[in-house]
Order: sequence, then structure tokens, then C-alpha cells
Amino acid sequence: MTDTTPQALLLIGPTASGKSGLSLELARRFDVEIISMDSALVYRGMDIGTAKPSLAERAVCPHHLIDIRDIGESYSAADFLTDTVRLVGEIRQRGRFPLIVGGTMLYAKALRDGINEMPSTDPAVRAAVAAEAAELGWPAMHARLAEADPLTAARLSPNDSQRIGRALEVLRMTGRPISDFHAAGSSGPAFAMIAAGLLPPDRKRLHERIEKRFDQMLADGFLDEMRRLMARPDYDPDSPAMRAVGYRQAIDFLEGRTDAAAFHLAGVAATRQLAKRQMTWMRGMQDLTLMDPEAEGTLEALSVMIRPFAPAR
Repeated sequence: MTDTTPQALLLIGPTASGKSGLSLELARRFDVEIISMDSALVYRGMDIGTAKPSLAERAVCPHHLIDIRDIGESYSAADFLTDTVRLVGEIRQRGRFPLIVGGTMLYAKALRDGINEMPSTDPAVRAAVAAEAAELGWPAMHARLAEADPLTAARLSPNDSQRIGRALEVLRMTGRPISDFHAAGSSGPAFAMIAAGLLPPDRKRLHERIEKRFDQMLADGFLDEMRRLMARPDYDPDSPAMRAVGYRQAIDFLEGRTDAAAFHLAGVAATRQLAKRQMTWMRGMQDLTLMDPEAEGTLEALSVMIRPFAPAR
């Protein structure tokens, strides 16, 4: 018989919605460990532009899947799933309760639905897609994807070269959209979990929070961080790490393709677009308890959800 006892809390939400703050408040109440579900926090040296938790914040309770890759390395949803299943088991063995916290929705989907068997990469097809993108640009490739696979295109940024390229590869190799593979034969959740989503009801206020946080990143030295990353021998502007929101726009500015005003505008706009995509994903998720992150009772509601399973501190 499958164990239906929740093994973790999955806490998701758009960028700048307050996930980290609420998870730390839960950590002050309960004996928990936090597993980061953020595709950018895995990279060492990407601290300011990712709003990575500070050392003081990480001292509140153990944090995992932060600073585990160099910027020239990749980290996939399959890697995340493998690591998280292992960590949940280890944390439970220590008598603590795992909080899986973040906004990378593909990782959340992997946890909740499993990962379907995808066609392996064909280097020749990948090279052909990359050559076309070099000539036409990724927004044009995104438009082509939208014609053949509108479901996938709708959840991708027009400049998400990694995922657009992969979707076009699968389409050319199989004649089927990648969304078919995502929808077919999912293996189900990795383990039983409580799932809560922070959904800000006021879009304008969220946009204000995003701009304020971006301004704070700049004040904290984000561009200096970017210069250090660009000086590293493993720096590759086309790596998955450098496709993180804010970093791509910083590269364009530091390489002289945009001015300061355009950089600021593009960075804020890209972050808002990310938040919109994250909220679209959340609204389509089943068995997800949606909460207002700024409502007075949200912390208590989350506490009630995990209290039967998480030891008090």
C-alpha cells in the first residue's frame, strides 16, 4: 500500500512573492530543512542577481541545492528530482520535515507528475536549430514553435533559447510537439506532499515589489557580480546559468548593446514576465492550496498544514 503521509511541504510562488520570508518564519517555528527549488540558486557566484538567501538566513535552518554547480555546468529537472527524492528521505530520517521552496515550475511539475521519457538529443538536429536561430533570432524561433506547439510556446519566454531549442528538436525528430510527451504517461508524484501556492491578488503591487527588488540588487552590486562572472574561465553567455532572468539583460548592457535605462527596463520587464508565467503554471495545477502571501493569516495557515507532521522547535 502506498504511504499517503505527507513527506514534505511544497511551497511555490512567483518571484518576489515572499516565499523565502515565509519559509524562514516556518523554520523558526518547526524543526525543518529547506530544499531550494530554484534553477538559478544552484550556481556558485550567482548571489545578488538571484536573491540568494544570505548566510544569516541559511543559518536559521539547513538549506539544500544552493551553490552546487559552477556556471559552466548544467542542472536539469531530472537532476532536481533525483536530488530532492534523496534529500527528502535523508531529512525525514533525521526526524525533520522538508520544505521544498521555490518558483521553478518545471521542477515542481517533475516532483508532482514525474518525468516522461523524452527522445534523446540528436546533435545534428540541435546544430541545425542553433544555426537557424543564429540567423533568425530566438523570438522568430519562438514564433515558429507557437505555430506547431502553441501550448509549449505559451509558457516560454521568446528568448528562452534552451527550452525553445529543445522543443523544436523534439518536434523535428518525432513530428510530435514536446507537450505531447509532457502530457503522456506521467509517473505520478515522487512522494506524498502538501502543496501550497502563494498567488498575489494585486498584480500592480507585485510589479512594484519586483521593481523595488531589482533596484536593490543594483544597489547591492549586481553589475559587479556580473563582471566577476564574465571574467571567469568557465563563463559562457549561452550557458543555462546565464539565461537566468536579469543576467541576460546585464550581459547585453555590459557588452554595450543597451544603455543603463534600457537595461533597467528590460530587467524589470523580464522579471515581470517570469512572474506572469509562474502564476499561469500555478493556476493550472491541481491540488494546490492558493494563498495570498501578504494576508495576515497566511503564516498560520501554512503552520496548520504542516503541524501534524513537522516537529515544533
